Amino acid sequence: MKLSQLKLTAAKKPTLASEEHRRRSKVIRRLHEQIALARATLSNTTYTPSRNRTIKDADGTRRVVSSAKRVKAWWFDIDGNRLALTVRYGSQVLELGKGKFSVDVPDVNHLVPTLELIVEAVREGELDTQMANAATSLRKGFKR
Repeated sequence: MKLSQLKLTAAKKPTLASEEHRRRSKVIRRLHEQIALARATLSNTTYTPSRNRTIKDADGTRRVVSSAKRVKAWWFDIDGNRLALTVRYGSQVLELGKGKFSVDVPDVNHLVPTLELIVEAVREGELDTQMANAATSLRKGFKR
């Protein structure tokens, strides 16, 4: 088949997403895990997502094994029934306001709506500078 018979376009595959977009999607993915964990807590069930890993057997063959992924809750109890909810970028706790690192949640029933509100805030870019600062401080830990 000749190229002249094909419909040609100037379209190119888009390059990698911007740093902000990748950071936002990373935090949003983790926030959705927290939402699933909170819903499981409300319904008194367990939330155990799985992850696939490739392992090498003794004879050298590789195979994919599904294992449970550990998800730690980003909230903790303060004053009995109240909760404090933090937002993390990797191992760093993000500063949500000047000197404020957590959200005060009245009880477990308000946890999911609060997390969904934070997801919207991340989508709109309200935490971009905090995520950029956390990313640079995390990168410093990997340098030799």
